[in-house]
Amino acid sequence: MNTKLHRIAVGLAAPLAALLLCGPAFADGMRGKAKAKEPAPVQERCKYSANVALATDYVFRGISQTSEGPAIQGGFDATCGIFYAGVWASNLDWGGTGLFGYSGNESVANIEMDWYAGIKGTHGRFSYDLGVIYYSYPNSVGLGLNNLGEVTSRNYNYVEFKLGASAEIWKDATFGVTAFYSPDYQYEVGSVWTFEGTFVRNLPKFTWRREYSPSISALIGYQTSSGNLGDRTLYALNVTGDTNNYLYWNAGFAVGFLEKWSIDFRYWDTNIDRPGVGCGASLFACDERYVGTLKFTY
Repeated sequence: MNTKLHRIAVGLAAPLAALLLCGPAFADGMRGKAKAKEPAPVQERCKYSANVALATDYVFRGISQTSEGPAIQGGFDATCGIFYAGVWASNLDWGGTGLFGYSGNESVANIEMDWYAGIKGTHGRFSYDLGVIYYSYPNSVGLGLNNLGEVTSRNYNYVEFKLGASAEIWKDATFGVTAFYSPDYQYEVGSVWTFEGTFVRNLPKFTWRREYSPSISALIGYQTSSGNLGDRTLYALNVTGDTNNYLYWNAGFAVGFLEKWSIDFRYWDTNIDRPGVGCGASLFACDERYVGTLKFTY
């Protein structure tokens, strides 16, 4: 009897051992199948930012928009993936209606609001920017000159399409080019092209009580009327007061600090040579000058 029980025990031992040995592997396999999937990465939500700046002068493409006076500026931006949109505003000083022979001295234009949207992205060292900008001038009187030099009603609002590209040509140094096209530029002067080339060099950060991020940059731009002879005449009368195209440029030094603050010192100039009044007059001044800007972004 004992011999028989011994044989039965030996006979059961082998399959039991095999089952015990296979058990952990089986259990691991079950855990693998039942294991919850890794959660899908959370898509990045839209980002929002706002900025406010105080400048000693508002210079747009080499021409003062505040009669060489100070400007308070600000904007709001939203970015969702490659898409962006925003609005930006600044005070203006375009003189009074008395300059056009009207009684009183109502401001010709005292505020500018720019609305923009587009797509931008980066591939390696290359970046692109495709967008549209609408320049508006609320409560402006809308006066300008016709082809005969007579004062008439002109629309200041206009739209521009933008195509830009930039590349990091070496570490911390970026070169960019941008083309702007307006089918009917400011003052209803017809189609206008604007081309800009930019260079930005980020300098090594330094610490003096706090960290600073300095950079140098420069820009050269060229704007030209591409309409018919009548449009080019309107452009010369209303935009430059000189010819139907001009060059403008700037160069400056900027420092970022306290993460959200920056200060910029910049030199501006153009090749416009207005007959009679010239660029030296404060209204729409276009000669050489220095501009300082303090900006806060949050």
